[in-house]
Amino acid sequence: MSEALRKYADIYRQPGPWCSAYLEASTGTVDSLEAADVQPDNVRDALAGQGASKEDLAAMESAIQPAEGLPAPVSRFVLVRDGQVMVNELLPGPLSGPERISMDSIPDLLPLMKHQPDEFPYVVAEVSRDEGEIRLHRAGRPTVEESQHVQGSDENLKKVPSGGWSQGRYQHHTEEIWRRNADQVVNEIDKVVREKRARLLVLAGDIRARQLVADQLSEASKAILRMVDAHTLAPGSDRQKFDDEVNSLVAQQWAEEQQQLMERLAEQEGQANPESATGNGAVVHALQQAQVDVLILDDQALSEHTLLALGAEPWIASSEDEALGAEVLGKVPAPAAMVRAAALTDARVQLVPSAALPDGVQVAALLRWPTGPERPGGA
Repeated sequence: MSEALRKYADIYRQPGPWCSAYLEASTGTVDSLEAADVQPDNVRDALAGQGASKEDLAAMESAIQPAEGLPAPVSRFVLVRDGQVMVNELLPGPLSGPERISMDSIPDLLPLMKHQPDEFPYVVAEVSRDEGEIRLHRAGRPTVEESQHVQGSDENLKKVPSGGWSQGRYQHHTEEIWRRNADQVVNEIDKVVREKRARLLVLAGDIRARQLVADQLSEASKAILRMVDAHTLAPGSDRQKFDDEVNSLVAQQWAEEQQQLMERLAEQEGQANPESATGNGAVVHALQQAQVDVLILDDQALSEHTLLALGAEPWIASSEDEALGAEVLGKVPAPAAMVRAAALTDARVQLVPSAALPDGVQVAALLRWPTGPERPGGA
């Protein structure tokens, strides 16, 4: 699932009502400063008109404050429940859709997802023979999320013995130091790739150090590895050129993944027992079975449709007779209900424009097992 869904998945299990606001938060001009000053009152009035409690109104008002010191444009997403601010995120960039202030029976993270449609975690590692710099990025975010410096041993690396490098025992000893240093860097890279589910690993630096690190990476890290021929830790290296090359690799990998998703979906068409579902009814049924691996939806096309959100498994239903005894929380917009069910069953969500799906199709899914049996290995 996307990082936004993974981070806040437990929120979906909590009862409502939920108050949300998705707003412009820039303060870079006189006009925007004036707008920010009245924004808390405007949000409070809008939610009061929808029946929000005094506790929720006070919590929302306290959260809607000007984003001073941040470069414009910047947006804000706030989610409040039971008098507590559950989410309050400042998001770089303009609003990705219309401003929204609402009270709902379930939390609707769709505005947050659309602002950060697929954050694409990736790792950039720059290495030399005695150190390494490892950074975790997310595509579309201007700042580094995590950074770690690994300092290895520089024993004998800067002192050439009197006999020169031709003396084999010194050469062998130095190679062992390089390998130990590379081991330290590799351990940290593999840890970040594994824990953050990185989808791309970019490796640059000294050519010998690069090769030592690449050879010792885990299979999972090697599967997403791209090498850049640049000694970026050396003085005078061209950082802008390197950053441009990394951005190009990220864009290329992201585009390839989206293409692969759509190709996988197309390959399933016409199969007797496809590992896909197409259309509202089939996708809802697959979500009810926790069968969805990737939910692919055009939220704009689905926005006029509604579904039932449930307080327990199967989490979503088209009608009350599908609730299987679970509490019906309310009738909600179909995109919000589907995204919630996907999050609660650990499915990935991919938002796409209408042109990406076949004609007349508003939602589809790639499945964890083929349609037919109720569960893997079932009759």
